[in-house]
Amino acid sequence: MACDVIIYNITQHAEQVDEALWAVSALHNDMGLFSGSKMFILVSTVMTWACSKSLNYDFTDDHFSKRRAHPNFKPHIDLEKTVVHMGKTKRKFFSTYVVASGLQYGMGEQVFHYFFKTSWLGQENEIPIFGDGTNIVPTIHVSDLASVILNVIKHQPKPYYLLAVDSSSNTLEQIVKEVASIYGPRKIQKRPFEEAYLMEDLSTMEIDSLLVNLRMQGVHLKELFSIDWLCETGLVNNMELVVGEYQRARGLLPLRLCVLGPPAVGKSTVSREISKYYKVHHITLKETISETISQLEEEMRNADPHAVDDNSAAEAKELLNSLKDSMEQYGGLFDDQLLVKVMRNKLMSPPCRNQGFVLDGFPKTYEQAKELFYEREPEDGDTEMSTCRKKILPDFVLCLDASDVFLKHRVMMLPERLVQEHNYELEHFQRRLARYRGNNVEDETVVNYFDELDISPLYLEITSSEEPYHLLLMQTIFGTVGRPRNYGPTSQEVEEEERRKTEEKMRREAQEKAEEERHEAEEAEQRAALWKEWTVRLQEVRQQEEEVLEAESAPLRNYLMEHVMPTLTQGLITCCTARPQDPVDFLAEFLTRNNPINQ
Repeated sequence: MACDVIIYNITQHAEQVDEALWAVSALHNDMGLFSGSKMFILVSTVMTWACSKSLNYDFTDDHFSKRRAHPNFKPHIDLEKTVVHMGKTKRKFFSTYVVASGLQYGMGEQVFHYFFKTSWLGQENEIPIFGDGTNIVPTIHVSDLASVILNVIKHQPKPYYLLAVDSSSNTLEQIVKEVASIYGPRKIQKRPFEEAYLMEDLSTMEIDSLLVNLRMQGVHLKELFSIDWLCETGLVNNMELVVGEYQRARGLLPLRLCVLGPPAVGKSTVSREISKYYKVHHITLKETISETISQLEEEMRNADPHAVDDNSAAEAKELLNSLKDSMEQYGGLFDDQLLVKVMRNKLMSPPCRNQGFVLDGFPKTYEQAKELFYEREPEDGDTEMSTCRKKILPDFVLCLDASDVFLKHRVMMLPERLVQEHNYELEHFQRRLARYRGNNVEDETVVNYFDELDISPLYLEITSSEEPYHLLLMQTIFGTVGRPRNYGPTSQEVEEEERRKTEEKMRREAQEKAEEERHEAEEAEQRAALWKEWTVRLQEVRQQEEEVLEAESAPLRNYLMEHVMPTLTQGLITCCTARPQDPVDFLAEFLTRNNPINQ
C-alpha cells in the first residue's frame, strides 16, 4: 500500500499469474484507502497473441482486442483482461497497464539460454533447432523492456495496452545460427519439435514460446515515447553485445593456464586434475597434432571434388602436406613454426575460447612462446592477429620443478608400461632432462617471457610422490587460481554423483557390516574356546577337590569304622530287639555303657 507503482512480471513462471491476480484485486478493492493515485503495470507475454489469426501485415497494439492466446497461456490473457477492466473503474485513483513483452534476452538469456549454454559448452557437433525454424520470434532486450516500463510510469499514456517488441523480425533459425557461429560449432540441425520436450533444460512454457510465429510492431512505443534503445534491431544484430552480457551475468569466463616443468615432474597429472576441477580442456602437444592430422584427413575425404572455390579444402591440404613433409624432413618431428601454428589453431577453437584450457608442457622455448602468444600489427586486413594474443594468453602459469635425483628415482620406480608410453627409457630421459635444464639457464626462457608480460609464475617444488602431498599441492593450486568459472554440474552429473555416493555408501556399509559380522564371529569363536577351556579346568578342579577331600577324610573314616560303628551297630540291634519305650534314651545309655574308651 505504500508503493505508488506496482509492477508484476508474469513472463517467466506460470505461478506468478495467481499472485498478480491477487495483488491487483486487493489493490482495486482498497482504492478508497489510497492517499494518492496508484499505478499497476502487468508485464505479460506475446504468447497471449500466439494463436491469433494471421494477417497480411504486422500485428500492432491496436489489434489487441483480436488476440488469441496459446492454450497454455489462457490464464495470462484472462489476467490481462482483468487488469485492464480494473483500471477503467476509477482511473484517476487506480490506473492499470498491460505491457505485452516479446521473448526477453540479455543478461541470463532467459528463454534462449538453452541454445547459449549448448553452444558455449561445445559438447554438441550441431546445435538443434526444434521445428523448421522459419517461425518469426518477437523479442526485446531486458534493458529496453525496462526503458519501456519507465516511460509508462513517467508519461502515463492513454493506451492501456502496449506491445514491447524491438524492430527485428528474426526467425528462430537465424537466432540459433548466430549463437552457434559465435560460440559453438557453427552448425545447426533441424529436429522435430516433439524432441524439445525430451530436453530437461527446457520447460513447457519455454518450448511453447520458442515455437511462436508472430510478426509484430510496437507502434505505441514509437509514437508515444522517445526510447533510448540498446538493441532496437534485435538479438541477431547485437549478438556480440548480448554474448558479453551473458558471460558476465553467469560468470562464464574462460580460464587459461600453462603448466611447465621438467620431464616426469608430474605436469600431465596436475593438468588433468586442474582440467577436471575447472571443466576446461587439457591440451597436450602430442594429442593436438594427432587430432589435427585426423581432422585434416577427414576434411580432405569429405571435400567436394567439383567445388571451384573451396579455400578451406585447399588450406587443409596445404597444412596436411606441410605436416607430413616436416615429419619426413625432421625424422618424425615437426618444425617449430608448424607446431606453433597447430597449437594456436587449437587454442583459438571455440571450446578453448569459451571454457579455457590447461596447456601441458608447451611452449618449451622462449621463441615458441613468443611466436605462440605474439602481438603484432594486423597485416592485409587480418584483424584476428591483433586479438589472438588476448584470447589465448594464459591467466596463470604454474612452474613445477624437482631435483634431478628425485626425477630419476621417480622414473626408475615407474611401471614398464608407463616408461614405454612416455618414452622414459633412462638414457633418453636423461637427454631430455639435460635439454630442459639447458634451455632454462639462459636469459631467454619461457618463464622469463611470461615475466616480461607481467604474468608471475607460481613456482611449486615437488619433493614427494605420496598422495597426501599431492592433495596439498592441488589445494595450493586451487587456492591460487580461485573458484571455477564454468557451469555447475548438469542434472545428469548430479544424478551420477549421487548414484556414485550411494553406491560408495552401500559398499562402505556392506564392508562395515561384513567386518562387524567377522568380528562377532571371531568373538563368538573366542568365547566358545574360552568356555570349553573353563569347563575343562572346572572339571579338573572339582576332581582335585574330591581327591583332596577323599584323602583328608580317610583317618576319620577309619576311626569311625574301628571304634564307633561296631558299638553303634550293636546298640541299634539291641534297641530293635528290646523295643524300649524311648529308643533314643535307650541307645544313649547303651553307648555310654559300652564306650570303648571307658572299657
